[in-house]
Amino acid sequence: MNKSIGSKASSPLHFARYEFKYILSAEKREAVENDLFFFLDYDPFVESQPGHRYFVRSLYFDSPTFTAFHDKIDGVKSRYKFRARTYSDSPAEDVPLFLEIKGRHNNLVYKHRTPVGQTIDWRTISHAQVGYELQKHASPSTVADQFRYDLLRKSLRPVALIDYQRRPYISKYDPNFRITFDEQLRATHTSQLFSNWSPAPRRILAGYTVVEVKFRHHLPAWFHQVIQAHELRRVSISKIVAGMECLNLAHDEQ
Repeated sequence: MNKSIGSKASSPLHFARYEFKYILSAEKREAVENDLFFFLDYDPFVESQPGHRYFVRSLYFDSPTFTAFHDKIDGVKSRYKFRARTYSDSPAEDVPLFLEIKGRHNNLVYKHRTPVGQTIDWRTISHAQVGYELQKHASPSTVADQFRYDLLRKSLRPVALIDYQRRPYISKYDPNFRITFDEQLRATHTSQLFSNWSPAPRRILAGYTVVEVKFRHHLPAWFHQVIQAHELRRVSISKIVAGMECLNLAHDEQ
C-alpha cells in the first residue's frame, strides 16, 4: 500500500482549530517555502514520497439551491458542508474513504469524519443513489446521522469533485502547527467519486498554490516574521466555491 494513502486512514477523525489561507504565485511560493524550511519538517506521511506530497480527492454535496455555497459567499458565521474524501483517483480496497463534515463557528474551523466501507460500486451507482450509499456504508457516528438527516431535510446531492496535490509540513517546535501547500487544483462537474468517464476537469487558480496555515492557539512569532518578509495577505477562499464558479455552477451575485 502507498504509505501516504495508508497513513491517511489513521489521521484524526475530529479536530477544531484556526485556519489562515494565502494564495501564492510560483515565484513567491518558492521563496516562502525556502524560508519555512528553517522552522518546519515534512509531515512524516510524505517524508519518503516522491515530491513529498499526496493526492487528495473530495466529492462535495450541496442543496439544490446551493445553500453551502451561498453561506460561504455571504460569510455566515456558523456554517458547514459535507464531502466524501479519499486519497486516490481510482477505487481499491486499501484506499481509505471518509464521509466528512467541515464547518466553521465564528473563527474556529472544525472537521469530523467517519470511515466508509469500500463496498460501493461506483461503476453502476446513479446520481440519486450516491448520498444514500455513502450514509448506508458509513460507520455509525454523529457525522453519518447528520448527513442522513440533511439528505432528507436539505435534499443534499453531489455537485462537484475537487482534486489537488498536497505537500504538508509540521512545525519543529509545535506538532499542532501545520502548513499545507495545495497545488494543481482541478474541478470536475460529476456526481461520482470514481468514474470510467466524466467531463474534463477544469483548472482552478492555474499556476498558483493555496497555502493553509493550521493551528490551535496562536501563530508563532517566527511565522509573523515570514508574513512581514514576504508581505503575505490572508484571503478567504474555499476550493469548492472556486471550483463551482469555475464550472459555472454558481456565482457570487453581489
